[in-house]
Amino acid sequence: MNGFSDPPPSRLCVLSLNCWGLKFISKARNERLAEIGAQIAAADPKPDIVGLQECWTQQDYNAIRERTEHFLPYGKFYHSGIFGGGLVILSRWPIEESNMVRYPLNGRPAAFYRGDWYVGKGVACARIRMGPTRRDIVEVFCTHLHAPYEAEPHDSYLCHRTAQAWEIAKLMRGAAERGHLVIGLGDFNMVPLSLAHRIIETHSPVRDVWRLLHPDSSVGAAKDPVEKRRGRPMPTAEFNLTENGATCDSALNTWRWNKAHRKRLDRGENVVVEASVPDPNAKRLDYIFFSSGAQHKASEGEPTAEWTVEQADVGMTMRHPTLHCSLSDHFSVEATLVRNAGSSSFERSQYALPEKYLPIEVYDEILANVVKYTNRERLQRRLRLGHFGYQLAITIGCLVGVWWSPRNYVSFILMLLSSLGLSVGVLEGLMGGLFVGSELRALKEFEWEVRNARERAMAAAGE
Repeated sequence: MNGFSDPPPSRLCVLSLNCWGLKFISKARNERLAEIGAQIAAADPKPDIVGLQECWTQQDYNAIRERTEHFLPYGKFYHSGIFGGGLVILSRWPIEESNMVRYPLNGRPAAFYRGDWYVGKGVACARIRMGPTRRDIVEVFCTHLHAPYEAEPHDSYLCHRTAQAWEIAKLMRGAAERGHLVIGLGDFNMVPLSLAHRIIETHSPVRDVWRLLHPDSSVGAAKDPVEKRRGRPMPTAEFNLTENGATCDSALNTWRWNKAHRKRLDRGENVVVEASVPDPNAKRLDYIFFSSGAQHKASEGEPTAEWTVEQADVGMTMRHPTLHCSLSDHFSVEATLVRNAGSSSFERSQYALPEKYLPIEVYDEILANVVKYTNRERLQRRLRLGHFGYQLAITIGCLVGVWWSPRNYVSFILMLLSSLGLSVGVLEGLMGGLFVGSELRALKEFEWEVRNARERAMAAAGE
């Protein structure tokens, strides 16, 4: 397989899917992920590169690999954080290099019920060689950005997701400057033309494949104010799949159904929802970005795109054959890239990409968000360290009180309360003294990068 007896590909099929494979939490996890592997294997045409998110366990990864390794012989399960990042890359061609780049800003340990910090979210990077020459390299970046738990601009994690978009944009830009084909895919937890989306398309040369083919597609769910302002009619579930590229919260996804429909499914009924039903909640959170890299036509010396997007689809909409549930709470996004005829005359070279900048007011918006979040975290540090000091004082008071305790059970209660209180206080002190300090330093780094980009943008604009 490493001898490259076959010519370099002229077409490249890419698939990205959030598998919803949370151990102990996601329902029918084993059955669904095994069927995901079977459906990937049954796809026509078969994907050449697959990026998976929320494939949390080695067991589920192995189940998918068993069903796909006959045409995707190379794969990597990425390890990160305490519980793993849930990222997987499968490939038809050898993975030459691999790296897991963790995001500097990625949730808070106090939000243990959300888990973003504990899984160590980041970017799964793979350098894949499709042929023998320098032209035949694709760099793949698979990611799962921090989830929004409130609506923007009130989302307290907006600063984290913005910084994560900034980080993956830097990685993809670096790959493009090396002259390689770049593919970024995953669950970005953002809607089209949002702040994170604009950062990625401005600070790296990649483009959203869906908007290249569907430039008038939705920029949010039909019920969202940003989409309502466009004055479009209420879309059907089918229209959201074929035109808007909606991968999440679709009316056709059984995991988004109401309790009545879900109970019927649990009883074994094959509930059918027509594709013509109104679909106000569906939105696009999953993306494939690509950049054709740096190439020049030898005869002319002019930059020319070697790869173009031929097709983009929403896939994995089928149901499990026996459980009748959707295979995940997301649908997949799939794209086909085509190598232009005569690309053998292209020469790849490393070169500096032209600088592109966001409007100055957007940088100001990012900086204002960073300052707001920094002030929040400084307050959190004071409160947590204060809580530690308070609990320490309470513990000392309880220990002193034991000396004058009239009964043994009173002594026991005082010791129990002091132990529990001090344990909580120590955790608060560790989070306030260690985690928040680390987060504040990461915020300073991000703030410097944004200010630096803002200064360059002003210089380019002649201000």
